[in-house]
Amino acid sequence: MSNWTSVYNNKKRSVEEAILSLPKRCTVVVGLAAMEAQGLLSNLHKFRDNFEYIKVLTCLNMKDYPFISSKDSEGILENHTWFMSVPTRNARDSGLKTVDYIPNNLHMSSTDKFVSEKEDGNKIVFWGTVTPMNEVSGFMSLGLSNVYEMDILEKADYTVLEVNDKVPWTHGETQVHIAQADVVTESSWAIPDLSVVEPAQTEIQIAQYIADLVRDGSTVQIGIGGIPNAVAKLLKNKKDLGVHTEMFTESMIELFENGIINNSKKSLWRGKFVCAFALGSQNMYRWIDNNPGVWIMRGSYVNDPFVIAKNDNMVSINTAIAVDLTGQVCSESLGVKQFSGSGGQLDTHRGAVKSKDGKGIIALRATAKKGTLSTIVPMHSPGSVVTVPRHDVDYVVTEFGVAHLRGKSVAQRVKALVNIAHPDFREQLLKQSYDLGYL
Repeated sequence: MSNWTSVYNNKKRSVEEAILSLPKRCTVVVGLAAMEAQGLLSNLHKFRDNFEYIKVLTCLNMKDYPFISSKDSEGILENHTWFMSVPTRNARDSGLKTVDYIPNNLHMSSTDKFVSEKEDGNKIVFWGTVTPMNEVSGFMSLGLSNVYEMDILEKADYTVLEVNDKVPWTHGETQVHIAQADVVTESSWAIPDLSVVEPAQTEIQIAQYIADLVRDGSTVQIGIGGIPNAVAKLLKNKKDLGVHTEMFTESMIELFENGIINNSKKSLWRGKFVCAFALGSQNMYRWIDNNPGVWIMRGSYVNDPFVIAKNDNMVSINTAIAVDLTGQVCSESLGVKQFSGSGGQLDTHRGAVKSKDGKGIIALRATAKKGTLSTIVPMHSPGSVVTVPRHDVDYVVTEFGVAHLRGKSVAQRVKALVNIAHPDFREQLLKQSYDLGYL
C-alpha cells in the first residue's frame, strides 16, 4: 500500500459522515453541471436539523434535489446559483424561498462570490467531484469542469472531495492532490448528460448566415442548442478552425474528426482545445477521457475577455431571447423573471470583439411563441435584463439576415434590425421607431 493510499484511507468518510463534518454555518460550493456533487446534494436535506444555515452555491443544476424543493428547508438550506435551470426555476416558481440567483460574469464568479461570503462571516467549503486517486502520485482530476472549482478549492476553509469512478480524467488545470482534501467520500452515480438538439429549418437558415461570417483559420466559441449545433454542421467547408470556448460540446468532436478543427492556426494554445467545462453525451465524455488534446482550464482564465482577445480571428457565437432596436441584447430573463443566466456571454462577446479581426455574433429566431411575437423589439419588457449592452454588440443574426451594428448610430441600427426582423412585424417596428424618436 502506497503512502498516498494510507493518507486517502485516513481521510475517507461515508457521505453522511462527510455532511455532518461540515461547519454548522457555511457556504458549500459544488462543481458545475455534470460535476455537481450528487452524494451531497441528494442527502443534505436529511441533516438539515444539524445545521444553523447552509448556503449551497451551484451553477446549472442538472437534477432536482430535495433540499431545494421542500418548505422545511427555508431559512436553513438555500441554493444560490450562477445559472438558472429547470430544477431551480421549478423551485422558485413554486413559491419556495430556497433558490436565489447571482448575477455575474462567469470569469469573475470565483472571486466576487468568495469575497461576499467572507464578508457574511460564512465558512467556505468546497465539495468537489473527482476521479479516483492515482495511487502512485496521489492526484485526482476535477473531471469535466474547472469554471470556478480550482479557484474556490484554493481559497476554501474546508474541502471535501467526492470520488466517483465514472468521472473522466481530464488534462489542463484539473489535477487535485489528496493532501488538499480534509475529507474524501466515495459515490458512483452516472454523470449527467445532455441530448444533442437537432436544428430546425429556421435554425439552419440562421446558421448559414453565421457560417458565412466565419473565415478559415478562425478560433471559435460555440454554445449549445439548436442554432449552435446548426452552425457546427455548416462549418464543414471551413479549414483550420480552432476552439477556445467556455463549454466543450458534442459538435466539436465531429468537426475535429472531419479535419475542420485542428487548432493549428490559434494564436494562443496552438494544437489544443481550450475550454472551462464540458457537457454532452456519454460518448463525448469517453472521447475527452485522458485526451491530451483537450485542456480544461480555469474559467477565470478561459473566459477573461483579455485572454480571449489574444486569439486572432476570434468568433463568439451566442444566442438571445430578444434584441431591442438600439441593440440591447436580453439573453437571460423573461421580463423580471430570471430564466437562465448571463454565464460567459458578455465575456466571450467582448473578447471576440477585442480580438484582431474578431467577430461577436448574437443569434436568435426572428419570432417567438409560434410566430406571434417579434424578438426584435422597440423596447424590452419592463424588468428585462440586458446581457450584452448596446455599446458592446457587434453582429445580430436572424433567419432573415445579418445586422452589423458595431460603430453604427441608433438610426442606422434601427434600419438594420428592422431589415432582419420577420416581415410581418417590420412595418409596426418602423412606426414604433418613429414614435420613439429613433428615426
